Amino acid sequence: MGRIARLPADLANQIAAGEVVERPASAVKELVENALDAGATRLTIAVELGGKKLIRVDDDGEGMTPEDARLALERHATSKIARADDLAAIATLGFRGEALPSIASVSHFVLRTRARGTTSGTEIRVNAGFVGSEIEVGMAEGTVVEVGDLFYNLPARRKFMKSDAAEAAQVSRVVTQLALAYPAVGFSLTSAGRRVLQCPPAGSFRDRLYQIYGDRPDLVEVRREAGGISIRGFVAALAEQGPVRGPQNVFVNRRIVKDRTIAHAITDSYSQASIRERSPEVHLFLDMPLDRVDVNVHPTKAEVRFRDQSLVHEVVRRSIGDAIGRGPAPELLLQGPDLRPADPATRAIPDLGLGAAYQSRWHSAYAAFAPRPEGSPAASFPPPGSPADGTSGVTGTASAAPGAVTIRPMVPLGQFRDTFILAMDDEGISIIDQHVAHERVLFERFTERLRAQAAESQRLLDPIVLELPAGGRDAILAHGEALQRFGFEIEEFGGAALRVAAVPAVLSGANAVAAVQRLAQDLEGLDKAAGVEDALRRIAATMACHAAVKANDPLTYEKMVHLLDELRRTAYSTVCPHGRPVMLRLTRREIEKNFERI
Repeated sequence: MGRIARLPADLANQIAAGEVVERPASAVKELVENALDAGATRLTIAVELGGKKLIRVDDDGEGMTPEDARLALERHATSKIARADDLAAIATLGFRGEALPSIASVSHFVLRTRARGTTSGTEIRVNAGFVGSEIEVGMAEGTVVEVGDLFYNLPARRKFMKSDAAEAAQVSRVVTQLALAYPAVGFSLTSAGRRVLQCPPAGSFRDRLYQIYGDRPDLVEVRREAGGISIRGFVAALAEQGPVRGPQNVFVNRRIVKDRTIAHAITDSYSQASIRERSPEVHLFLDMPLDRVDVNVHPTKAEVRFRDQSLVHEVVRRSIGDAIGRGPAPELLLQGPDLRPADPATRAIPDLGLGAAYQSRWHSAYAAFAPRPEGSPAASFPPPGSPADGTSGVTGTASAAPGAVTIRPMVPLGQFRDTFILAMDDEGISIIDQHVAHERVLFERFTERLRAQAAESQRLLDPIVLELPAGGRDAILAHGEALQRFGFEIEEFGGAALRVAAVPAVLSGANAVAAVQRLAQDLEGLDKAAGVEDALRRIAATMACHAAVKANDPLTYEKMVHLLDELRRTAYSTVCPHGRPVMLRLTRREIEKNFERI
């Protein structure tokens, strides 16, 4: 007798169910997607015990005739594809015809459906994959599916489900994602009799985002079209004060997906501004021709494959990078010439009663913000060691990235505790951390220079000998070539010691010791798979931190003006390279509200 035998139909369905239905949320996703494909404009979802006891999905879609209802419960029966060529351009969320029979094979399943234009509906009851009854019923047009006691006939699978609360949270997450993707459809979710989500039809994705998450000033809009790919949505601003991790909802042609290419592009776009590791909140929609994406690569359709993976990565990375470079708050954005202060020669400067000397300085500050002739240099800190210098500034010009929109010009009012710059503009008051702001400026300048040439180096008359932990010492030696580009010359000196013979010109001897020690820590913590670019960015961040002005350093008024002017020209002006916020903002509206003027 042969060893290979054909599996019984019920066992084959249960195996298929294990691929398609991982948990109650998987069943909810399949049923809701079927309803959306059927043209539903209203969806009501209810679950009990996190979906273990009951899942009910009610829609007002086109419904099914009795014949179609019976066929829908058979494996690989579908109305969405007819031939192999259809797989190359799938426009629907479902297409395999596996969801309903797979779910019905592991539950007490009830399907009620009535096609549009018919006078009655059909009810089919299925228990563990076997049809129990089929009757005619009266009901509204559309479809109602009830899934009771999921995995009741597979106790081993049921044992692996999590608590009711955990499963309910997963259901809520899936329904939220689908509601984001289809703002024109009304969604209602009830769990254990409690209304969890209520979203009436919305006119746009922005409206649906507000329905679910409320007002979110910490998100910035993304919108771009390139290479036949359209991308839109909202992502976390760089200077958000909340957690560095958040939900990531990525849709390709309105299908929720988890894709490594897109995930890497998101991480990479934030790493351009900060070396701080983040998994930021994003809600992104990518639309592209159907034949450029393969959705038939995963049993649950959670993954896709792109024809041009590198193009998708670059479009996502650049789109997010441009968006977060604009800063977190609309009132801070310089959106056009009309928001720039007028030329001081034609604009009257108000007299605040602070004296002629201060009034003159304020007038000079506005003059610094007036539009410069094309090609004229930006203001900068004096070189280190110059008579006018009291800080470790760096000469050179700072220019914003192409297309970057920067913070509006601000007038410094003074320093608080020689650490924070107080500044104002027409729309509010800002408190700027002078060290963090200068660190941002220097970091972008260092990285920009390295693209063209190596940094200037200075040899030490007395080389520095340092002893470091083994891990840090090995990390320094492993990135010797990258460190040389910044002006470091470091070599082994026996045992755990390193000899530092040269340092970047912007560092003093005292700062160089601390910088090398910090570099050892940063480079040791770098992912072993990281490339040279990541190492260079960490080195640049460390150098910028040690070369920037410090807290408790008094600044002249002119230096405050210069620092704010150069900060305005950076591509990412809201955070330092280590992820700390550059400024706190108190808008005019917030001030008026606190004084009960509005």
